[in-house]
Amino acid sequence: MKPYEAPSLLFHPHAETIWPALFRKVPLIPYQRERISTPDDDFLDLDWLRQGSNKLVIVSHGLEGNTSRAYIKGMAKHFFENGYDVLAWNYRGCSGEMNRQLRFYHSGATDDLSWVINHAAPNYESIYLIGFSLGGNLTLKYMGEGNTNNKIKKAIVFSVPLELHTSCLQILKPSNWMYHYRFLKGLKAKVVEKAKHRSDLNVSHLDRIKTLIEFDNHFTAPIHGFADAIDYYKKCSSLYFLSGIQIPTLIVNAKNDPFLSKDCYPDLLTGSAVKLEIPARGGHVGFAQFHQNGLYWSELKAFDFLHHD
Repeated sequence: MKPYEAPSLLFHPHAETIWPALFRKVPLIPYQRERISTPDDDFLDLDWLRQGSNKLVIVSHGLEGNTSRAYIKGMAKHFFENGYDVLAWNYRGCSGEMNRQLRFYHSGATDDLSWVINHAAPNYESIYLIGFSLGGNLTLKYMGEGNTNNKIKKAIVFSVPLELHTSCLQILKPSNWMYHYRFLKGLKAKVVEKAKHRSDLNVSHLDRIKTLIEFDNHFTAPIHGFADAIDYYKKCSSLYFLSGIQIPTLIVNAKNDPFLSKDCYPDLLTGSAVKLEIPARGGHVGFAQFHQNGLYWSELKAFDFLHHD
C-alpha cells in the first residue's frame, strides 16, 4: 500500500502525536465486557466485538492507555467491519477498577497477554496480534519467548520502544516534558489508589519521585521482581527477543517519533520473520489521515499486512 503521508495541518512530530489523542472521535458499537480471573487470584477486563467469525484480532494498548482510546477503537472498528472478531484487553489497573494484587501491568508482563490469548483461542481458527507502544513491546516479547499459541498467524505493532532504557531517556528530554508529566502523573495516581487497599505498598516517598526511571526504581522493578529499573529495562526490552520470533511480524516505527531512541530502529537479519518499516512521518501512535472515512493509515496498514498472504 502507499507510504504514509501526513496531513499538512500536522506539521510537527508533536502535532502528529497530540492531535489524534485529543481530537479523534471513533463511533463504535459498545464493547461486550468479560472479566476473567488470573492464576494469582486477580482479574483482567476484556472488551469484545463479536460477530461469530473464526478469525480474531487481539489489540494491546499503550502506557496508561485502555480500550477506550481512539487508536484502539479505530483499529477495532476497522477489523470488525471487515469480518473479524476483536478482543481489546485492559491491563491490570487500567480498566477503571484497580486490580487486587500488589503487582500492576508493565512492559514485559507477557504472562497476562498469554493468559488472554489462551483464554480466547479455543473459539477461533486464526488469531492476529496488534500492539501499540508498550503493547507493541509486550506483543514482540511474547512472540520472541517461544511460548506462542499455535493459532497465531501474524502480528503488527506500532510506535514500539524496543529498547526501554534508551527510550525512557528519550522521553526525559525537555522537548518531551508534556508526555513525561502526563505518564508520571497517571502512574502515581494508580499507586496512590492501590495503596488504599494494600498495606504492603509504601507511598510515603512518592512526592520525591520526579522521573519515570525513579518510579520504575521504586515501584515497577521491586514489585515485579527486578533488581532495579535498569534490570527491568534490560530483561523486558523486546529488542532482545526479536531473534526468537518465528511468525511473520511487522514493526512500524515512524522516523520522527518523539518517544523512540535510535535503538528502536534496528538492522534486522535477512530472512528474519520480523520486518521493520520506518515511515518518515507519523509521530507516536499517530498516522492520522483526513477525508478517508475516518480511517487512519495505521488501520489500513494493519489490515493490509494481517489480512493478505
